[in-house]
Amino acid sequence: MKLKKFASVFAASALAVSLLAGCTGEKAEEGSTGGSKDVETIKIGVNLELSGAVASYGTSEASGIDLAVEEINAAGGIDGKEIELVKVDNKSEPAEATSAALKLITQDKVIAIIGAATSGATVAQAEIANSNETPLISPSGTSPTVTVKEDGSVNEFVFRTSFIDPFQGTVAANFAANDLGVKNVAIFSDNASDYSKGLASSFKKDFEAAGGKIVAEESYVAKDSDFRSTLTRIKAANPEFIFIPGYYEEVGLIVKQAREMGITVPLMGADGWDSPTLLKLAGADALNNTFTTNHYSSEDPDGIIQNFNKKFNDKYSKSPDAFNALGYDTVYLLADAIKRAGGPDSVKIKEALAETKDLELVTGLYSVDENHHPIKSATILEYVDGEQVFKTKVNP
Repeated sequence: MKLKKFASVFAASALAVSLLAGCTGEKAEEGSTGGSKDVETIKIGVNLELSGAVASYGTSEASGIDLAVEEINAAGGIDGKEIELVKVDNKSEPAEATSAALKLITQDKVIAIIGAATSGATVAQAEIANSNETPLISPSGTSPTVTVKEDGSVNEFVFRTSFIDPFQGTVAANFAANDLGVKNVAIFSDNASDYSKGLASSFKKDFEAAGGKIVAEESYVAKDSDFRSTLTRIKAANPEFIFIPGYYEEVGLIVKQAREMGITVPLMGADGWDSPTLLKLAGADALNNTFTTNHYSSEDPDGIIQNFNKKFNDKYSKSPDAFNALGYDTVYLLADAIKRAGGPDSVKIKEALAETKDLELVTGLYSVDENHHPIKSATILEYVDGEQVFKTKVNP
């Protein structure tokens, strides 16, 4: 059964200080995020992984979201109305993300939803968003299935801020073949993860197209903790490079155990590696000579990035990571679309999101294609003594 369509009044805002919007007509209770008592607010739902297996992603994005909202509210809000964030923890579970989306739309009456961080938890909300004509933007859901259904049709009200997995796989394959000059590689992926399998497939296709050879393909399952037997088989194949497209909890242990076994070749992954927990699990020495594709680097000299770094550091007393930046960018992506829609019409806001072109965000110049896939650059990072070091930027 489809939910009754949610009619709401959307807000409009600019990326800078000139802000234009409507509001939900709700009044924020004292102590609510971004709101104060007796002040009309614009409600935006935040459906993130704030606990559970990948809580590092959700909590990082929440920090970026909070900073963006704080900036807008400090500049006078949106048409004099403060943004109020309604945060729900999906506990890193797709079923919880579905329940959270229902709550945000039917009970909290939000005008749009930001989240989830992961692809699976975002896909779980897609039909709810479509049925209720409520824009849903994932900051970091990289699977193509976030916006495109199995039958090839597009999830009309679903968007993302991050680039998609196949692009990451292509970037990694080209980096291995062209920059590192390797010919024989192994792939070690999570066979229960669409994210990992999609990256592995894209990497394999493009690396072989570049004349390379896959000498070993092995898999693991999330929550595994001992990878030594599989790593022994990979080592026996004598690869010059190993591609490990997975999430930080398993990858940290894989990297640590690989180095303990004398595997010294370059290792590479994607944005799923990006968590402080990776360093804790693997150790700084083990991470040397490893690389990732990612959305952003705090070391990129671009002026927009350096300005964001300063603001984030001033607020949180630390350097931002890619998920901080993606959360921040998602707020401004939504604000830009609402402004261009010219008013509080959810369908027009959806259309404006779909028409976004050359929008300057922290994570790069942003456009959207017909499948709601962003067209934007990717960054390659190298771990050096436990620190992420900017290597290069790759344009689409």
